[in-house]
Amino acid sequence: MMFNWFECKVRYEKTQDDGSVKKVAEPYLVDAVNFTEAERRITQEMQPLIHGEFEVTDIKRVRYAELFETALDSADRWFKAKLVFITLDEKSGKERKSSQQVLIQAADLPSALERLQEGMKESMLDYTIASMAETQLMDVFHYQEPAPENAKKVEE
Repeated sequence: MMFNWFECKVRYEKTQDDGSVKKVAEPYLVDAVNFTEAERRITQEMQPLIHGEFEVTDIKRVRYAELFETALDSADRWFKAKLVFITLDEKSGKERKSSQQVLIQAADLPSALERLQEGMKESMLDYTIASMAETQLMDVFHYQEPAPENAKKVEE
């Protein structure tokens, strides 16, 4: 399944731990068909989470070849890794390099590296990890089929 990922920045007033209110802009990742749907989806996802007004200040398309997610509560951060794949061109016999970005959900950098290696162990291609860094992403929202509006109720 191919995902179209959009990074959406949402600006709102957030209550800090000390009780003060601070204006913040937080990035979220949304699976959507286009920019219009990405804005609609992030607005829909944020309404129950944010009390008060908020605005979507930026939307940009991002490309991730894969997401390595986990249900662990401690894995509350997202790490971006750049993988470089080495393939052999059969005609010329030369090595070719191509790179892809992946996103890993983990608690810290060592566990992100471990999750990445675990997720990539089925790969038949040789690869190296060119870089890995923590992102500012707060959450990832996958596409969900909308419930049919005219669903018929089953009568007993």
